[in-house]
Amino acid sequence: MRLISALLLFGQVWLRLLRGKTCYRNILEHMVKVGPGSISPVLLVSFFAGMIFTIQTARELVNFGAVNAVGGAFALAFCRELAPILTASIIAGQVGSAFAAEIGAMIVSEQVDALYMLRTNPIDYLVLPRVVACCLFVPILTIFSLVTGIIGGIFAAGEFYQVVPEIFLESVREFLQPSDLFIILFKGFVFGVSVAFIGCCYGLSTCGGAKEVGESSTKAVVSSWVTIFIMDFFLSLLFFEKPVF
Repeated sequence: MRLISALLLFGQVWLRLLRGKTCYRNILEHMVKVGPGSISPVLLVSFFAGMIFTIQTARELVNFGAVNAVGGAFALAFCRELAPILTASIIAGQVGSAFAAEIGAMIVSEQVDALYMLRTNPIDYLVLPRVVACCLFVPILTIFSLVTGIIGGIFAAGEFYQVVPEIFLESVREFLQPSDLFIILFKGFVFGVSVAFIGCCYGLSTCGGAKEVGESSTKAVVSSWVTIFIMDFFLSLLFFEKPVF
């Protein structure tokens, strides 16, 4: 039943978006929450994740004399996979949970019913601005995460394994393709839509009291994380897997 409701809500959101029926002031408000409000944890986690991954890969590659491949190994894993996943996971925990809690509290306190009384569609006022904000800012945050992770990788490689930054960056440039940037942005877009939509869906399906609001928020985060990893698997198959024959 929840799946059917989610599919109907998904269709309504995109139909209203194509018709241009949304509250642009709310979009700006949620863009601030998704973008500047979430950039600090994204940058902090990306920096340390970049260092951790570099430490694990550089040690083995240096032992085998493959110093020139340290940046490339980092690029293939962190840039293509970890940066989009880490960014989307942080947004799910910070923003997706807030979406579910805010809308759930409005449902419980009958504020959504008041919107109907004012002849305002809750999809236009509550859901669509949040989805648009995540669509726009999650890809941007993913790029910030990518750059910060590379800086962390350069720092760890130079500090612990004496890998020159020029060699690290040259290896990154050789392994990454220009199309990878498009794929990273596309993953950020897809993950942003998923996080916003799941958070709003659980918020709108809330019924009961304060306890149910908390449960909806928790379920939204967990469902977002599961969805992110499942979608990343299929997107990776689509973009990176090459046929055997």
